Amino acid sequence: MARLVMKFGGTSVANIERIRNVALHVKREVEAGHQVAVVVSAMSGKTNELVAWCKDAAPLYDQREYDAVVASGELVTAGLLAMALQNINIPARSWQGWQIPILTSDAHGSARIEGVDGTALLEGFDKHHEVAVIAGFQGIHKETGRVTTLGRGGSDTSAVAIAAAIGADRCDIYTDVDGVYTTDPRIVTKAQRLDRVAFEEMLEMASLGAKVLQVRSVELAMVHKVKTFVRSSFDDPANPQPGTLICDEEDILEQQVVTGIAYSKDEAQITLRRVADKPGVAAAIFVPLADANINVDMIIQVVSDDKATTDLTFTVPTADFERAKAILEKAKPALGFGDIQGATNVVKVSAIGIGMRSHAGVAAKAFKALADKGINIRAITTSEIKFSVLIDAEYTELAVRTLHTLYGLDKV
Repeated sequence: MARLVMKFGGTSVANIERIRNVALHVKREVEAGHQVAVVVSAMSGKTNELVAWCKDAAPLYDQREYDAVVASGELVTAGLLAMALQNINIPARSWQGWQIPILTSDAHGSARIEGVDGTALLEGFDKHHEVAVIAGFQGIHKETGRVTTLGRGGSDTSAVAIAAAIGADRCDIYTDVDGVYTTDPRIVTKAQRLDRVAFEEMLEMASLGAKVLQVRSVELAMVHKVKTFVRSSFDDPANPQPGTLICDEEDILEQQVVTGIAYSKDEAQITLRRVADKPGVAAAIFVPLADANINVDMIIQVVSDDKATTDLTFTVPTADFERAKAILEKAKPALGFGDIQGATNVVKVSAIGIGMRSHAGVAAKAFKALADKGINIRAITTSEIKFSVLIDAEYTELAVRTLHTLYGLDKV
């Protein structure tokens, strides 16, 4: 007998028919003798609807009340799935985040999980032999007693945190794809489903544009060594595919040099021209952006011939582009830069693979291949297991296909 956490996303529970299908997946695991906790998202589109209602009610809404509203979507799904399970003779009850409790910080709208008490869930398994159906994406701030939400994709994080808290043997994340692919199959028809991906690789993929898992859920899985599968809820419940296992690096026998190609359209480029080249200037630029919770990614500095000024280029999320420019324009008298330029028609394309640690020249091959296709690179960043290039958006598909073929991923 194993203890499992199964998580189902919004498309998997989009309507009553799909909720009944989810119930059959859960039934399969229960009849195999497993103890099962299920974490659910809101039905597809419901969170967006609730967010729109909040904005309609008050454009400058109270973030605490916003959380109270948007957390309700998952409550509906949890109750409906519990009913669907009971209807097929599977004992089940729904749980709200605060009832467990899932304790979080008080950063409403983007709270971080600080602890999960799995005692009540374990008692439900042992005493009542029931499936725990848990509303994902939410928790409670202990000191204020207020409901909090974890941000977009937070149900993935809820599921992994609960799996760690109850000592689950594995956490199955069910979505609308049957695993993690070498790249986006919509762009590269030869993209292959991966049997296994290391935690570090998945963390990079998630942060660099792959939408399969939420970044914080991968972080939690890596820290707590939670064996995590990505699977499809649209498989036959009686005969599902194994999906992709996210695991420790040592659990992967054969390691590709490059495991996957990711891309992110959520990038904007800012360039400051003729910035004074002296100590403290970089801090004066980036500290105000950090104080405004604007994440800065790729940074390139080019010192001019006179060594008195420098050009500084960096990227920010597209949604923060105008706000970042406004902050810098306001600080221009103090910073003393000559001009500010920007572009939003850019994309970051990345290659990820733990095999890069032991292979030289991996990035250099990519730069030559992209140059041969006439693709200009605006910026480059590298780490031990990945490199990223910033390019014009119109070349996205060509760049992804080129790199996918270059590293032999077409025929994995």
